[in-house]
Amino acid sequence: MAEEKQQNKFVKYFLKVFWFLVSEWFIIGMGVVIALAYKFPSVAKNHGHIRADITIEYIAVAIIFLISGMNIPRQKLIKESLHWQAHLCTQVISFLITPSIAFGIASAIRRSHNDNISPWILIGIIITGCTPTTVSSNVVMTRQANGNESLSLIEVSVGNILGAFISPALAQMYLGKNTGFYYGNPTADMSLTELYRHVMKQLGLSLFVPLFVGQVIQYIFPSQTKWVLATFKLAKVGTFCLLLLIWSSFSNSFAANAFEQVSHASMIMVCFLNVLLYLFYTLICLALAYNPFFPKRFRFSRADTVSICLCGAAKTVALGVPLINSQYSGQTLKIGLVSIPLVLFQGEQILVAQILVPLFKRWIARGEEKQKTLEEGSGSSQDTSDGNTESPATTDIEKQSQDIVVPLGNDIELEDTSELKQVNTHTSYSSAKK
Repeated sequence: MAEEKQQNKFVKYFLKVFWFLVSEWFIIGMGVVIALAYKFPSVAKNHGHIRADITIEYIAVAIIFLISGMNIPRQKLIKESLHWQAHLCTQVISFLITPSIAFGIASAIRRSHNDNISPWILIGIIITGCTPTTVSSNVVMTRQANGNESLSLIEVSVGNILGAFISPALAQMYLGKNTGFYYGNPTADMSLTELYRHVMKQLGLSLFVPLFVGQVIQYIFPSQTKWVLATFKLAKVGTFCLLLLIWSSFSNSFAANAFEQVSHASMIMVCFLNVLLYLFYTLICLALAYNPFFPKRFRFSRADTVSICLCGAAKTVALGVPLINSQYSGQTLKIGLVSIPLVLFQGEQILVAQILVPLFKRWIARGEEKQKTLEEGSGSSQDTSDGNTESPATTDIEKQSQDIVVPLGNDIELEDTSELKQVNTHTSYSSAKK
């Protein structure tokens, strides 16, 4: 009997651990794909064995946005596209606040004159801060956190379109002659034209076209679309495609031997700095989006706030890597060194966001429960006040008189409750007399 209890206890413990690992499959998957990228970098690098520059950068990202297009109602997508306050808040954070913070930190590190920190790592930190929000991960994370997925989708589109023009200009500004980082300023102006062409092509084929196709499918086959989404767990498929993006990003870095070109001090600094920066950016987003002291039109719901936090704090390799490749064309070592902070930020922001997603989800749920409780409380108090207007001993004549008095109350404001009683009494008497 004791052995059977001990065996049952072991089975329960095993199942508990198993289901915990299943619930955290994405984080475990990140570790697996990074290990694969380290061991077999030529498989998922650009122009590698599986042609990740096509199969992952275009097809996998297109699948993510096709699923989003099939999942988000068209009316909600149109409504969120007009939510200019959220667009302003998110893009100001992404293109004004985060780049200035990254530049300030890089300047502080440069002024410390620490020879263990590679100067090209500092260039990478600045360029990372100048990039827009990531293309796909924050949409997936917002969906997982029960945030406003349609708003995240709009912010992704707006941010990356603006970023194609703003990010190169920001990089040029922060790498100017009087900044101390002019050594990292590329001089090939023609590279910007190639950058714009590449980014617009990628956004068109991997974001706008699949999003439009998903919306058309949802419009023509609404019930069948819901059945397919639920039956085949397409939300999980989108998350798996996100793992493929991480695999490709790290494969490119390992293939270029970027991590072997910098000191251990630089790597440790970048790893810890990325986590701190992402958390700090998220706190700024939370403070700006959910601030009770701001005007009402700039105070957002909890679902909108989660979307702004996940979009405003994130940085993308989809624009950052082409920006680096185009500006340092042909300089493989510089490309590898400058890409390190961006590639690590991409992986670490997803890892930290996966930890924040359950917290955001519970925060939204508590807000919904609080709102529901307030609505039920106001409804019950209204019912109580309505019930007290009529006593159990009310006669039919009194009911008839109250029916006559109610319309009067909508048009006439009485200064004292005694006047109301007099009107009720007079009306009741008149009705009874009739």
